[in-house]
Amino acid sequence: MRFNFKFYSLFYILYFAIVFLLISGCQSIPKKTSPELQVVPQVDIERYLGKWYEIALYPNWFERGCYRSTAFYEKLDDGQIKVTNRCRMYSPDGELNEAIGIASIVDKNTNAKLEVQFFWPFKGDYWIIDLDQDYKYSVVSEPGRQYLWILSRSPNMDNQTLEALKAKIREKGFDLGYLKKTLR
Repeated sequence: MRFNFKFYSLFYILYFAIVFLLISGCQSIPKKTSPELQVVPQVDIERYLGKWYEIALYPNWFERGCYRSTAFYEKLDDGQIKVTNRCRMYSPDGELNEAIGIASIVDKNTNAKLEVQFFWPFKGDYWIIDLDQDYKYSVVSEPGRQYLWILSRSPNMDNQTLEALKAKIREKGFDLGYLKKTLR
């Protein structure tokens, strides 16, 4: 009996696509669409590039078990942005977990709306909804408000800044009951 590589490759791709669709439909945070989520007026992508530390988030299935999560953004020659997300699994010194994706700017007027793809053919919205004028922190979500991240250029954020960001996030229609600090 001969092994049919093409058949099994197609089978596994379809299997993972179906599983992904089923999992992505099982969201624990209710989707909200009104009022329409607003992004920041302008993002200087060159200043946004580099390393960001996750401070808090709406928990999600793809970061389950993550500690010390970071995101690194670097511009590619074709204008797209390479996204490298890293975390330690199950403890601060656990095994390194890494996911690499490609982001494309969707709204060229503001540069605040992007789409990120970690697994073809699926893309996710990445909207910058708050951004410090000195690019010290950023708040990222998507139109349905099911995902939310507070990012900082340093691994820790002072409590006063975090509380001010929470107040802004609440005003944008987010339920802070879902917001969890990133495990350190």
